[in-house]
Amino acid sequence: MRVGLAANQLHHAHRDAALFRWLRQAEPGIRELDLGLHAVGRTYDAIESEQMLQDYAPLKRYPYGRHGGLMTLVAEVVNTGDGEAPVLDGAIYLIDPVDPSSIFPEATALKRQCVIHHKPFVSTVAGAIDFLEVQRMHAGLAPAPWADRCHAFAEHTVALIAHDALKSKMLDFASAHFDLLSRFARRVATGTTGQRLNELAWSRGWPQETPWVQRYQSGPMGGDAQIADLILKKRCQRAIFFEDPHVARQHEADIQLLDRAVATVTDEAMCMTSPAVAQRWADAAQRRADLTGAA
Repeated sequence: MRVGLAANQLHHAHRDAALFRWLRQAEPGIRELDLGLHAVGRTYDAIESEQMLQDYAPLKRYPYGRHGGLMTLVAEVVNTGDGEAPVLDGAIYLIDPVDPSSIFPEATALKRQCVIHHKPFVSTVAGAIDFLEVQRMHAGLAPAPWADRCHAFAEHTVALIAHDALKSKMLDFASAHFDLLSRFARRVATGTTGQRLNELAWSRGWPQETPWVQRYQSGPMGGDAQIADLILKKRCQRAIFFEDPHVARQHEADIQLLDRAVATVTDEAMCMTSPAVAQRWADAAQRRADLTGAA
């Protein structure tokens, strides 16, 4: 597996910055998996300067962002493997939400193309830890203690959000993984999605007088902003957000607000943005729970 790797300047500016916090925990797992990391110039230079991932051949250096490094990652996410061009299986881009480069076209396109091509787009330290553990579970490895906090579902809140064209996929996902999602301390959702999820839960035997999810406003009426506030207050740790990248949305600013909230609390929150990525996570989470006796 090969993923693009980039981090805004804040996240590699000092020894305890986000990129290095992740690598200190994750380096053994990265080496275990032989994970290909295709790093944009300054991110690669920062890893080298901290003497991390030394002599690790799957770490590749790409040009600086200003010389097209991030644009190249976008193209390689899109590549299908039919030719000789490299193919990336996803991207880890540790975002500083107040860094102007985080909303440059190539940064926005990197996320969008990951969503379109059903590949993971990881924007936080917590998400990067979780992403690596998902790969480890699918590789048949033992659960890593450093990932335990990402799987403490009984202490966590999960947000379940879906755009109109993907609401049926969210219902299918929730139905297939109802028991797993029910392990979370709390579930929240926006308007119509929340109502349909509650109806699903009641049909599965959930007590009729008890909502399975707490409903907030619909997205256009501010529900995304309400959930963003929960994330900022560290009261929601995981968002499963099935985005439709092909439709112009009147409340685009609210969607971006949720993304920025996740990135702001980088050690605390994570977001998955496509059914395929969420399915792979759910399978890995169930496997991990079976191995640790947390089921």
